[in-house]
Amino acid sequence: MEKNEINISNERVACDLSTHDFYYELPEELIAQSPSDVRDMCRLMVLDRKDGSLSHRVFRDIIDYLKPEDMLVVNSSKVIPARLLGETEKTGSSMELLLLRMLEDGSWETLVRPGKRAKVGATFRFGGILRAVVTEIAEGGNRIVRFEYDTERYKSIYEVLDAVGNMPLPPYITKKLENKNDYQTVYAKTEGSAAAPTAGLHFTEELLDRIREKGVGYGEVTLHVGLGTFRPVKVDKIEEHLMHSEYFVITDEVAEEINRRRKLGGRIIAVGTTSCRVLESVSDSDGRVRAMSGSTSIFIYPGYSFKAVDALITNFHLPESTLIMLVSALAGKENVMNAYEVAVAEGYRFFSFGDSMLIV
Repeated sequence: MEKNEINISNERVACDLSTHDFYYELPEELIAQSPSDVRDMCRLMVLDRKDGSLSHRVFRDIIDYLKPEDMLVVNSSKVIPARLLGETEKTGSSMELLLLRMLEDGSWETLVRPGKRAKVGATFRFGGILRAVVTEIAEGGNRIVRFEYDTERYKSIYEVLDAVGNMPLPPYITKKLENKNDYQTVYAKTEGSAAAPTAGLHFTEELLDRIREKGVGYGEVTLHVGLGTFRPVKVDKIEEHLMHSEYFVITDEVAEEINRRRKLGGRIIAVGTTSCRVLESVSDSDGRVRAMSGSTSIFIYPGYSFKAVDALITNFHLPESTLIMLVSALAGKENVMNAYEVAVAEGYRFFSFGDSMLIV
């Protein structure tokens, strides 16, 4: 596997569409505030990108669209309880800290609110078991903090976060999360994400077993989702948007199986835009993928030519977001905007806890 000095971006292609071309009206009541009672019984819209036709099913029917030679590629990154509510040691004032990413020396890049209380040297406490010290103010105003806790009682910072942290739900979800596992995929393994790869939330262990029994391949990649996934596109010209960078891993075993299946004529089906970004980051012009780890800031929007991904399982995304642009690059902008118009009319549930779309 190639080492993690790799930082992948892509050459921006000219695009005659503006950010506003990806706007649509969404009634607030269609923004899902909680997950489906049964994960794989949410609604599924199937979009045929060749002719734009739509079908309406439930998610567990997705197996009907998978062929034995195909391969599912999922993102097994695990969301950490990255939202910490605590107080300053000096005055006892309330404050909030949001973990963004762990640095090589074990310290963390964070967002602190209110920022005026987070000067270098400031200290905070959380739940009586975790202490944070601000060591540096990073570019853009983020704070670098060092954590202190009882290392005899807790094996890692992740155990401490499980005890005192909260899930960092997107700002459009205002309802309190009753069960932390509702915001994790059933195959989540590697801690590091500040947001869930939500396209995978609809899978159950039973459905995955049925898919494997059919002969469909299954492979896991890791991409740690950052809060940049919610960053709005503030420029009118799409290609001028600065894409966030995220850490990823794809192993030799998974890369080899993807290449083997593709050679046999199977389709590579990305589960979520995060898995899609990994595959497109590590593929050559012939669609052959390489095992590697590193960071990717690949930005996919209409005009991009897909190399590795043949089909995509995804949710319904925010207007004018980089995610709806990626989906439009694969399925065609007119097809996608029409599908979203139908989804609104049919009362589909939108965003992280919402319904699903399969693009074939």
